[in-house]
Amino acid sequence: MTLTISGPGAPDDSARAVRQVNPSQEDGFVRGLAEAIGGPFGEHAATPRRADRVLTPVRIIMLLGLLVFCLHWIQKAPCADGAWGEGNKYAYSRFCYTDVLALYYAEELNQGAVPYVDHAVEYPVLTGYLMGVIGLPVHAIGADRPGFNQAEAFYNLTALVLLAFGLAAIAVTLALRRRRPWDAALFVFAPALVVTATVNWDLFAVGLTAFFFYAWARKRPVLAGVLLGLAAAAKFYPLLLAGPLIVLALRTGRIRAVASTVATGALTWAVVNAPAYFFAHEGWAEFFSRSRTRAVDWGTFWYIGANWPSTGTDGKVGVAPFVSLAADIPRLNLISYLLFGLGCLGVAVLALLAPRRPRLAQLCFLVVALFLLTSKVWSQQFVLWLIPLAVLARPRWGAFLIWQATEVAYFLGFYGHLLNLSGVNVFPEATYVFISLARWWGLVLLVGFVVRDIVAPRRDVVWETYGDDPDGGAFVGAEDARWIDEARWRARDALSALGGRAREWVGDARARLKPGSRADGTAAEP
Repeated sequence: MTLTISGPGAPDDSARAVRQVNPSQEDGFVRGLAEAIGGPFGEHAATPRRADRVLTPVRIIMLLGLLVFCLHWIQKAPCADGAWGEGNKYAYSRFCYTDVLALYYAEELNQGAVPYVDHAVEYPVLTGYLMGVIGLPVHAIGADRPGFNQAEAFYNLTALVLLAFGLAAIAVTLALRRRRPWDAALFVFAPALVVTATVNWDLFAVGLTAFFFYAWARKRPVLAGVLLGLAAAAKFYPLLLAGPLIVLALRTGRIRAVASTVATGALTWAVVNAPAYFFAHEGWAEFFSRSRTRAVDWGTFWYIGANWPSTGTDGKVGVAPFVSLAADIPRLNLISYLLFGLGCLGVAVLALLAPRRPRLAQLCFLVVALFLLTSKVWSQQFVLWLIPLAVLARPRWGAFLIWQATEVAYFLGFYGHLLNLSGVNVFPEATYVFISLARWWGLVLLVGFVVRDIVAPRRDVVWETYGDDPDGGAFVGAEDARWIDEARWRARDALSALGGRAREWVGDARARLKPGSRADGTAAEP
């Protein structure tokens, strides 16, 4: 049953007992699955009191999350000792490769190198600090012990930290959706989570970003800024979340809280970066230099175009503009930034002119998704950025699982591609290109559904449950700024005028195409 309470305090569940939403009653996909076990839960069915239940939805989901991360650990176990064989073929054939192990050597942590000081690190500083905090003690302990596998110890300790942040992100999702706890099951059952959780350090930033959402939702803008700054110091993508905050501030006029968050976030980022910037500047700049000069990554929009299978007799692959762009990285950077900027502008217009104020999570999901869709880099583990945002933005199972299916297909295709490059013929190169295209369109599909929920807000089940944005923080209960209505009317007038001109053009074109008409539109002489 859905309980809708409107008003400024609608998302606050702290002082009120609420009826939790049952997904079998609300979600068509889950309802269909429920038919196999007797049908959806009845609206008037009796349920035990919460105090009498041992396995509440929150406990079930947290236990499932722990189980999922244990399964991930088992999935990566064949690679944990670092004995990957010639050309890493063993790791590729068992789908267990992880950057955490590989970079223990590549970043010279096995030699006791201090990140940024003794060796330039290709990651933002907070991730580099984490690598050093775990890697340097492991090296110090293992240096005098010949039988001690330093790399394995480094991976296991790092995995424990990352999985703790992953569990924290699930717990925060539950805390943000107390009336909809089963939404977090989407997070837990996301297949891509099982196979990519510790491929890199992304769960570190995902956990910090989840804490930012919680602090903002609880109207703690300064704390939210600190957490946003820490998250952006661990990975780049949380920086993008400042954009939706600013746009919603413009729509609601709640500028002070957003200014506090953004300013505190920038200050926090600067403080965290300062030691590496001043005392190891060359190592600190490696991330920015690598990002600027990095070539087109596998599986991206640009890679698909540059490697599209040939349909001609010359045997050349790729579409001409993409092939030339792949060889001109500065121009590719400019075009990809331009496309992303145009996409963000479209999201801003949508957020300002939508019939009802969009939710923060919806806009954050759209911005991060657009970044991946247009970027020249889209690593397999970047899906972790989107999973919690997608759960908060649109907790519907159908489109979510379609998107996840394309991500898992890409995961398998990615390792097949690596085996191909290692000399083991798995499938034709075109297969990997098609799988990459399917992943691209899978994310576009989910983006389209989120946009549809914003344009037609009656479809937004989260708003239907809460009567406002449960993650909205300072925006909860806010009315639109006065200029929004005026801008919306002007936009409608402009679209109406544009539509009228288009109809006139179509009518003129049809008249010219009628038999007996001249090219200039006048009737021909009889």
